[in-house]
Parts: sequence; C-alpha cells; structure tokens
Amino acid sequence: MFDLLIQGGWVIDGTGAAPYLADVGVTGGSISAVGRLIGAQARTVLPAAGLHVVPGFIDAHVHGDLALLADPVHLPGLLQGITTYIIGQDGSAFAPGSAATVEYMRRYTAGFNGLFPEVATTWTDIPGYLSRFERTTALNVAYLVPNGNLRLEVIGHDPRPATPAEIKAMQRMVEQALDAGAVGLSSGLDYIPSKYADVAELAALCEPMVAANGVYVTHMRGYGRLAPIGMAEVCEISRRTGVASHISHYNGAAEIMLPLVDHGRAEGLDLTFDTYPYMAGSTILGMVALPEWIQEGGIEATLERLAEKPNRERLNRDWFSKPLTHPLEGFNLAMAANPDWRWVEGLKVEDAAKQSGRSVCDFICDILLACDLAVGVVAHRGSDRTEADVTAILRHPAHMAGSDGIFTGSKPHPRGYGAFARYLGYHTRERGDYTWGEAAVHLSSHAARRYRLLDRGMLRPGMAADIAIYDPKTIGDTSTYENGKSPAVGMRHVIVNGTAALLDGKPTGATPGRALKRG
Repeated sequence: MFDLLIQGGWVIDGTGAAPYLADVGVTGGSISAVGRLIGAQARTVLPAAGLHVVPGFIDAHVHGDLALLADPVHLPGLLQGITTYIIGQDGSAFAPGSAATVEYMRRYTAGFNGLFPEVATTWTDIPGYLSRFERTTALNVAYLVPNGNLRLEVIGHDPRPATPAEIKAMQRMVEQALDAGAVGLSSGLDYIPSKYADVAELAALCEPMVAANGVYVTHMRGYGRLAPIGMAEVCEISRRTGVASHISHYNGAAEIMLPLVDHGRAEGLDLTFDTYPYMAGSTILGMVALPEWIQEGGIEATLERLAEKPNRERLNRDWFSKPLTHPLEGFNLAMAANPDWRWVEGLKVEDAAKQSGRSVCDFICDILLACDLAVGVVAHRGSDRTEADVTAILRHPAHMAGSDGIFTGSKPHPRGYGAFARYLGYHTRERGDYTWGEAAVHLSSHAARRYRLLDRGMLRPGMAADIAIYDPKTIGDTSTYENGKSPAVGMRHVIVNGTAALLDGKPTGATPGRALKRG
C-alpha cells in the first residue's frame, strides 16, 4: 500500500536516459518503487498516461529569498515543476547578520530581492533564517552563505582588502554556516560590499568549503567581453584551494564564454555554471548606472551624494558624458519601490527621463533618491549574445538551469515565471536542443549533484519524492518582456517531499518544503 501511486506515465529518471513507461510509488516523503507496479494499491492514485514524470526541478540561481516567505505557495515556481530553490545568491542575502546588516541587505537588494515588508526579519543567524522555510513553503530551499554579509559583519562598508585577522573572523563564520547546513559560499563581485573582496580573501573563505564539499558560487567581476577577467579570478581561486566553483548566469557570446570553462576544466578545475534561456538580463539600477565612488559607505552615504548638486555636476561631466560599461539605452525599468514613481515601470530609462522633463543624470539620481535605491531594470544588451549563443551555452555539459528569477515590480524579467518551462517547451519540444532525458539532467540532477542534495534529482527508490508531472505536448512559457508575470502552462502535478503541492494545475495550499542540508 503506497501513499501515492503515479500510474502509467513516461518516467524520465534524471540519468539522461530516454523516457520509459512505468509507475512510481511514494510512501511518506520518499520514492519506494519505480516500475510496472501491477496490482499496486495506494491511498491516492494519479493517472499519468501520456505525461512525463520527472525529478522535481532545482533552480540553481534565483532570488526567492523573501518572495517565497511572502508567497509560500509560490505558483511561479510550482507551475514550472520547480521543487527546490538555491538561495543566498550574489553575495547579498539575509543571513547571517546583525539587524543592521540584514536591514542594509533588504534595502540594497530590494530591486531584485523585493521589499516584501510583510516578511519580518526576526532572525540573526542561518539556523534562524532556514527555520522559516521548514514546512511553511511549497518549495524546498538550499542556502549559500553570502560573502557580502560576512564583510559587513567584520569590516563594514570600508572599500579595502581584508586584514589577516578579519579573514580569520570571516572564515569562522563560513565554518559556522557550513555547520548550519549551508551548501556553499556566494559572491556578487559587481555588488557592494561583495565587490571589495579580492582573490586572497575569497580564496581564504573557500578553504573551509573544500573539506566540507561545499561550492563557491560567484557572480563574476565581468561577463560578456569582460568574461576573461572574471574567469581568470574564478580559476585562480579554484587553483589555490581546489574548491568546486560555479558561475552564476553565465551568459554572453559562446565563442568567448565556453572556451574559458573548457580550458579551466582541462586544467583539472571543477567548474560548472548556470544560465537562463533569454537574451536580456536584469539587475538593480544603481549597480549599472552609477560609478563606484558615489556608492561607497552604504545606502545613507549614497543617498546624500545623489542629492548634492556638485556630485550631480561631476556625474554629468565625468560619467554620463562617456560610454558606460552598461549602456543605458538597453535598460527598461522593471520595479520602482516608491508608488509615485511606478508609472515608469516598463519604460526605457531614457524615455522615462524625457517624460519626467529631466536629464538622464537627474532622472536616475531622483528616482534612486525617491525609491531609497530600490529600482530594478531589465537589460537588453543588443549584441551581447545571440540565440545561437544561448543554445550553445545551454547544451554544454557543465551547464545547469538557473532562472535568476525576480519576483518584484510590475514588469519583471520573464525568466522567473518562464525559464524552466521555456527550456522544456521551446528548447526541448520545439527546437530539439535537448532530448527529454537531457532536459531532466540540466534542470534537476546536475544541480542536485553540484550542491550535494544527494537524495534529490533522480527518480529511484530511496530518493526524496520531489516529482514533477507535465504534458509534453503543452508545457511551455507564456511570460514576455511586456508581461513578465504570465504563468507557465502544461504542468499537471507537483509533489514535494511526498505531498502534492500542485494537482491538476492548481495549488493544493500544502507547504511541505524543507530547508535542505548538504549531503
């Protein structure tokens, strides 16, 4: 007698093998049998004829840290078959840290992590934070300890290298995070204060990861044409320590990006990466539009500088008068925290400035001031990458899927609501970039291995019962840059830890998610 019997579906087991007809029996939170279970009985039977039965998907890079607590059922993920989020990304998250550190991170990252004022940050450490996800959300989470939090706790906002004593203090915090179950360390080397860390500091923080089988996950210091700079740093950290390294949202021209990975792997470095299958990116306005000097010292210091006329004159003269590293003409405003400025959401930065009657410089300064820096953008990068580049990158054996999903603002990037469904519908069914078996590897089992979630990512007896069941004829994304919140279609059922979170395409309201620990 099973608790749940998934009957007669095409099982895709996560090994890369082709689909085969089988039943899946679930008892408690685990898979107890896979095969032709003729005569089997169960308390609940889910007919799955014509459907694909796959291991629940693992989103290797997503900004669901607060969104999942604010919206525990979280349909954007469930409707894509996602059962686990890897959170704590980009060196900027919500544990560990004093109240001041957590408050800084909430404000600084609001453009991509969201404000979500209904989520009270009552924790100060990783166990306290992760306890908030135990049986209270529909999805599981696994956590990366962010190096920006460690810097704020030990060094503050000083834009300088860490001293040996400060490095030792941060190493102790990494060890504590690993003891609490963190699966790795993240850095966000375009974000403050993560960007102030140098190779020596990052390598030292990775040392405790090696013995613990943790992963170093990085938003590099350069992408696209700057990727050789960023990858040189990643490889040097891996070379010094032997740590397994994973690069976040690894997008750009394939002829530049992929040889960098291949050369590192050929050297013996354990390198992997994630991507989302879109041409445009998304981030916070301050990171792409402001020089480093105006952002030093924290949020209050930045706001004071933005308000001062001499600083605006300097920005106009020395910054906006020259080509920027991130050209503003490709940026659409996705989120503005101040209700009085929400009319800009969906507009290009330059068009919004014109409609406001301001110069681009004054518009950017004024909207960041009014929104307490909480402004998000979608970045259309033009020649940064092509469809052929996206395809080549997603087919690489070191690749796994990460949505980089953002769940705030009225015009978010479509990837949070559509990336995994797009991998299945567009890239697998329509284009044939994956076989169905390969898709399950890239969307589930590869991330399970990378983050040592050893009981996830495959449909085998004894594995956790995280299972997605979809219609291969209809699975797909509907979200667009104009309507980034349009839900995916074709997902029938989602089982998380043996409990149905989605049945017949509708949420059950169950919250069986767990905070997963390193295997």
